[in-house]
Amino acid sequence: MGGKVTCTLGEVKNRADFIVYWGGNPAECHPRHFTKYTIMQKSRFLPRGRKDRTMVLVDIRETKSVKAADIFLQVRPGKDFELITVLRAMIKDQPVDDSAIAEIGLQRSDLEDLVARMKRAKFGVMFFGMGLSMTRGKHMNSAALLTLAAEMNAFTKFVAMPMRGHGNVTGADVVMRWQTGYPFGVSYHRGYPRYNPGEFSTVDVLVRGDTDCVFVLGADPGATMPQPAIEHLKRVPTIVLDPHVTHTSRLANVHITTAPAGIAAAGTAYRMDEIALPLRPAIDSPYPSDFEVVRRIHEAIRQKPDWRVRSPWIERQLDAAH
Repeated sequence: MGGKVTCTLGEVKNRADFIVYWGGNPAECHPRHFTKYTIMQKSRFLPRGRKDRTMVLVDIRETKSVKAADIFLQVRPGKDFELITVLRAMIKDQPVDDSAIAEIGLQRSDLEDLVARMKRAKFGVMFFGMGLSMTRGKHMNSAALLTLAAEMNAFTKFVAMPMRGHGNVTGADVVMRWQTGYPFGVSYHRGYPRYNPGEFSTVDVLVRGDTDCVFVLGADPGATMPQPAIEHLKRVPTIVLDPHVTHTSRLANVHITTAPAGIAAAGTAYRMDEIALPLRPAIDSPYPSDFEVVRRIHEAIRQKPDWRVRSPWIERQLDAAH
């Protein structure tokens, strides 16, 4: 099974009576998520707001978000995939061995209660963060949770949504999907897009040292990626486009200052629920936009006598960008 069952944050605000935060700490990382979209909002279908909603937090340790939760399930580190697998079995009334549950660090009664509550819900939503997607199992954890949400639709309405971090991360995924059919972990080196997370994902490519040049737009891998990836950034030519000085720009060979998107440059941002938000500049900037810099670089490369387009598909994408 592939894909995901999802919705907008507006639907969550108006309809979700059962909310799961898995591997995230919204109280500190997304401080307005509770008040704008989930547990605190009153709506037509949930007129009592917090009293009409149940919130479950799944994490390996207690965080500030625990205070807002009705149920806290503390899973052992690295056992998220096993927990999701057990839940998938239990919602289908399949037998689950007690030793498998004990290995996760929870009690059978806790999981039976969770499954019963999930099935009784009218509209359930699972928000998952980097505590799920960037630990042991990585994208397989996310895929398993998306599958669990899809399978819950045999009993009631359930959706899943990642808690995206800084910047226009969702926008990058959306654009990659409509360009290639894949959200991330895409390689073009054969002249057409190939998808293989764990091999072609940016962090994996950098950790293995498979690239001899790095071009960074609107990101700061030098502040967030593992040390082997950062060390590789130092070894190879690294070009950064960013309005600000960052950890990555400090170690880069070239830092091109650009106009801040949505403040001094027009563009489109995507909310974490993939709603497109057109942005108009509020002020002028002496610096060019990211798009203008990339366009100029592209034109300069195409003027080189040894320029070769390896694929008609890539040529069409380059022309479409103009």
